Amino acid sequence: MMFAITAFAVLIAMGIALARAFLGPTVFDRILAVNSVGTKTVLLISILGFLTDRPDFLDIAIVYALINFIGVIAVLKYVQYGDFAHPGNSEEG
Repeated sequence: MMFAITAFAVLIAMGIALARAFLGPTVFDRILAVNSVGTKTVLLISILGFLTDRPDFLDIAIVYALINFIGVIAVLKYVQYGDFAHPGNSEEG
């Protein structure tokens, strides 16, 4: 019962983060909110794996966390430089 309540609390936190993603004043607030939703999705997958007694859900959660991390880094690079091919050096010379 405790983990079901935890899953419900994670869903509420995801809803709040989605509201920030839609209402965020800057693009960085929105990216941070989407990253937060991805992190909470990893938590939710882990909790559901525990509730259903399926430990292989943890592997899925880890893969999703890696995809979330790489995706956020890619979006931030695109927002900052305008393309993915930029070398990423802050010193232009």
